[in-house]
Amino acid sequence: MDFRLLGRVGAATGAEELQLGPVKRRSVLAALLLKANSAVPVEQLIAALWDDAPPTHARTVVQGHVSRLRALLASAGAGEHGVGLMTQGPSYVFEVPETLLDTCRFERLARRGRLRQRPADAVAVLGEALALWHGPALDGTAPSAPLRAAAQTLEEARLDVVESLAVAHERLGDRAGAVAVLQAEAAAHPLCESLAEALILALYRAGRRSDALDRYHRVRCLLADELGVGPGPGLRGAYETALRGGPMGAGGGGPVSLLPAPGAGPAPVPDARYEADARYEADALLLAPAGRPPAPAGPAPRLLPRGVRGFLGRGTELAALDRITGAGDGAVALVTGPAGVGKTALALQWAHHRQARYPGGTLFADLRGFGGVPVEPAETVREFLIALGVPARDLPDSSAAAAALYRELTARRALLVVLDNARGTDQVRSLLPSGTGSAVLVTSRIRLSGLIVEELARPVPLDVLGPVPATELLAAAVGEERVAAEPEAADRLARLCDGLPLALRITAAQLAARPHWRLADLAAELADEQRRLALLSLDEAEESGVAAALRITVQGLPPEAVRLFALLGVVPGPDLERYAAAALLGRDPAVAAEALDRLAGAHLVTEYAPGRYSTHDLVRLYARGLGTDEGALLRLLDGYTATALAASLAAEPGEKPCCTLPREAPADAPVRTFADRPAALRWYAVERENLAAAVTAARAAGHDDRAWRLAVLQWPYVVWSVRDGWAPLLEQALEASRLLDDPDAESRVRALLGWVLTREGQLSEALAQLELAPALAARAHDPSSEAIALVNLAVALDADGITDASLRHVTRAVRLAREAQDVLTELLALQHRTHQLLARGDIAAAERCTAYALALDDHGVTTGLGALRRAALRLSRSEALLALGEREAAESCTRQALAEAASQGFQEGVNRARSQLEALGRPVDLPAAPKGGDRPVRS
Repeated sequence: MDFRLLGRVGAATGAEELQLGPVKRRSVLAALLLKANSAVPVEQLIAALWDDAPPTHARTVVQGHVSRLRALLASAGAGEHGVGLMTQGPSYVFEVPETLLDTCRFERLARRGRLRQRPADAVAVLGEALALWHGPALDGTAPSAPLRAAAQTLEEARLDVVESLAVAHERLGDRAGAVAVLQAEAAAHPLCESLAEALILALYRAGRRSDALDRYHRVRCLLADELGVGPGPGLRGAYETALRGGPMGAGGGGPVSLLPAPGAGPAPVPDARYEADARYEADALLLAPAGRPPAPAGPAPRLLPRGVRGFLGRGTELAALDRITGAGDGAVALVTGPAGVGKTALALQWAHHRQARYPGGTLFADLRGFGGVPVEPAETVREFLIALGVPARDLPDSSAAAAALYRELTARRALLVVLDNARGTDQVRSLLPSGTGSAVLVTSRIRLSGLIVEELARPVPLDVLGPVPATELLAAAVGEERVAAEPEAADRLARLCDGLPLALRITAAQLAARPHWRLADLAAELADEQRRLALLSLDEAEESGVAAALRITVQGLPPEAVRLFALLGVVPGPDLERYAAAALLGRDPAVAAEALDRLAGAHLVTEYAPGRYSTHDLVRLYARGLGTDEGALLRLLDGYTATALAASLAAEPGEKPCCTLPREAPADAPVRTFADRPAALRWYAVERENLAAAVTAARAAGHDDRAWRLAVLQWPYVVWSVRDGWAPLLEQALEASRLLDDPDAESRVRALLGWVLTREGQLSEALAQLELAPALAARAHDPSSEAIALVNLAVALDADGITDASLRHVTRAVRLAREAQDVLTELLALQHRTHQLLARGDIAAAERCTAYALALDDHGVTTGLGALRRAALRLSRSEALLALGEREAAESCTRQALAEAASQGFQEGVNRARSQLEALGRPVDLPAAPKGGDRPVRS
């Protein structure tokens, strides 16, 4: 098992990634892992989730996420790896071996690498430490102050290792390696003086003196522009070393000094350009960057349009563009993202600040791939040739000749080419310059896989803004005072706009046009889902706005992708995967998977985890307005029902199904298969929110026959996480079953709901349900269901002591299950019967009862509840044998029970077995680490 904080926060078992779910749950996990094996108070978790004042129900939200994490860890077998999430008073403790946490491994490797005497060993170990990073620390978590501070601390530790690695490379004599290590990091952290100092010295020692001087001037200007300060002593010293040291020796040795040697005559007066001075501005001395040809004579074209005003944030993406283009060799950067996310704004912001690096000029073209008539590549080539100095009368007649001339002219220039709004690789291919000193920046709503494969384009995905930068964008547009006066309303506006810059700018325009409106007024208007998209349009006649941008994106997609997009508004839950999409479409899962991939490529859905897709609210609202297939919701509900039925059979293969599919449900619908019980339980855990939303949607649409089934079919997962807030879902199912006047459905829901309430300690509420369940099952003529209801009723009655009524209920349950030849339900009844006999002191009868039960043929069921019932019966038998004085037989029986309980993760059974062995004075040797969980009872 592996837990990751150095990049996107995640957890995995082997090659399988755990589906952590929403941002706040991922943030809870991060906050716990940052203080692994220590108590973390609930207040600290709340602070990690909300940057501003938390809501009144914050503690409940945190508890819910902790509960889901526990269920996820249990389904992944975390206990086998020594991992557990424990409650300690008002705090939680995430117990995890340090070897499973990437931050601990990173610290250990960093420490070992710095202690290595041999440079080659240091390079290897420090490189291994840095290889643990897969992106910005704590990526994917809430932007709260505690998590931001923790991420900054981790990033500073990483930069320390980067600098140590560069030193190790230099000790090894690999000066180019030292430069390569530092160059990318210096581009990502342009204001970090220690990195800049190390890079300047590394460049100088590698014989790249002009690059070293150029780097100093860039950093000096950045410090002045961004912070209003000059370089510190270290950075200044590195500059003077590079400046005064003179050219490198031919053999690549140390620098040749330009100062006179002691006792020698006066040295030649150095050129004034080499004098060290605080105001040194000799940029003319600097050569063109390595690998870039000098610009030809004549003015360089500068075709960039005006940048977007009020540009904020996006530091990570800007740094990524610096890294990609800094690699040289004609690098191609591909900025992708959904409509209105600010791709063009990002491209222009970066290009305006970096075009000075390209002395050959800057070319720009809006390819109009999304809106209007797309520009033909040949037309853009002709415009570029004119910009590069070719007279219109000399332009070649054919497209092929024009493209050839473009390649010839760009081979001698260091150009920056910005290609905005590309719809396909064919629009871009002929516009790429041929010189290795050039760089290309492409923006698109589509994932241009062809450009990535053919031209090794490096993607820079652009997502919506987080809450803080979204609010800052509003403040920049409407005034900080207006936003500061209504911070809660501003935050609500940012959320209603989904953090989409286009929507935020339109919202700001609406406020600017209505200065008498409060932010809360517009937020109330936008909260109306029927009007939200209309309000997020500046001019319907010109079709400008969010809806128009989405409409244009959808155009040109394959028919199945368009149809699936139109059905996304039907999806009640937070996400979906290919089987749910297949149910929506009424097609094969392979077709649905292809449609989802095309929608993800167009950034209409987001693949936030392998095979799982979510949509932003504005996209869902737009899809909902497209009109829908009347049967789509019913198909989705039937798909979930069929899959839940398959999961219940895989989770408890020996149990009778608690229901069948509705009569009119298609029998040949594609259903996910489950290899084993753990796979089924994982599916339940991942789909819990979707199944709950499906129950609510089924009830709202009048499909009550689906609603109760979708709730009750989750019983295998309910028994493993019984205290995880199941009552509200089951209460919905109960109302649905009552409206149907279906005694079988009502009895099953009441039996399960009553058992859940019993385990929660709500005995009076539980009895109100359980006292009705047996009679309803009898009306439905289902003896197994009646037997289960009777046992659950007896369990609730016996909570305050064994009663004659509960004894009669269990006796009848045994007889009903035996007549129905339902061995597993009979085992359940006998298990509780034994408990009653032991509690009453009838030891001999308890021993006979367990002997009979353990001799029953359960058709080879070795997993799930059947195995757990046998383990529980063996433990009761051991108690009886011990009371009868048969110690050896009691020990043997206990050890069998311990093995069965441990193999099934039956923690209550493991604890009981250990206590009984200790009472016998025998050593406890656990056969396997338990997975944890509550003692299950079939409901």
